[in-house]
Amino acid sequence: MEVMQNFNLLKPATLEEAIAFAAEQDGARFLAGGTDLIVNLRRGIGEASALIDLSGIAEMKQITLDDSGARIGAGVTLTQLARHEGMAEAYSVITQAACAIAGPTHQRFATVGGNLCLDTRCIYYNQSHWWRQSNDFCLKYKGDICHVAPKSKTCFAAFSGDLAPAMLLFDTQVDLIGPEGKRTIALNELYHDDGAAHLTLTPGEFVVSVKIPNDRFQHMIYEKVRVRDSIDFPLAGVAVALDRDGDRLTRLAIAFTGTNCRPLKIEGRGELCGKPLDDDMFEQILKLTNKQIKPMKSTSMPSTYRRAVGPKLAVAAIKKLLQA
Repeated sequence: MEVMQNFNLLKPATLEEAIAFAAEQDGARFLAGGTDLIVNLRRGIGEASALIDLSGIAEMKQITLDDSGARIGAGVTLTQLARHEGMAEAYSVITQAACAIAGPTHQRFATVGGNLCLDTRCIYYNQSHWWRQSNDFCLKYKGDICHVAPKSKTCFAAFSGDLAPAMLLFDTQVDLIGPEGKRTIALNELYHDDGAAHLTLTPGEFVVSVKIPNDRFQHMIYEKVRVRDSIDFPLAGVAVALDRDGDRLTRLAIAFTGTNCRPLKIEGRGELCGKPLDDDMFEQILKLTNKQIKPMKSTSMPSTYRRAVGPKLAVAAIKKLLQA
């Protein structure tokens, strides 16, 4: 039986105190809801000399909406986000994504920041310590080979957070704080295309909040496929937002999760604008998305299944919006 390692639990009351704790504790990890981190530590995936609990920092737990858009604290729980009437009215795709994550119990504790920074997943990584040890570990942790693609020097573990694709539909920005101070980057810049190091956060840095501009779409939806309709991470998830003028598309945004090492916003959508929303359009969307998603054998389902279902999921979501 695996035993949870010993560590100190630190509870800062301010952002500055959290940064100071991280500087004093070599090997410390930031803790939000803990629904993923604690499970991984229990399995021996990663280590922590200390956990810095961010739940006591008040400014990270607020949602505000005004004429400029929305600001969501990284410490806001998924339940708070899903039940926020203002967010549901202005950015329904984001609240839909929050509702689709895991189960109700998880949503009470899991946070916005935690889901955006969710560790990548792979069937060769998310296993018990003895199982991984018997396979000489893997490129993502303690090993030197990717069992998904043995000849590759890059890890193909998949990013499976649901909020990121929904937020990527907008020009969302992320507020960060670390030893060097505060900075703001585009949400897309938070991620690398490398399953072993998919976040661009510097040592001691963490997400404080996200800022979403006041940019409304006429139609928005989040859909995903998973083995079970609760708890399981997405095999493929897609967020779609569009505007139309009658039967013609005027604006389109599509973003995926579960298919790549990072959340992926589909490029080349502008070429479709102005065209009718017909079967030819849907065929073009299938081709466009199929070229950009790159599922590998990192889940219990074959990569061929995820490659087939991802584009079709996007088209099905668009058709669902048009029928609403």
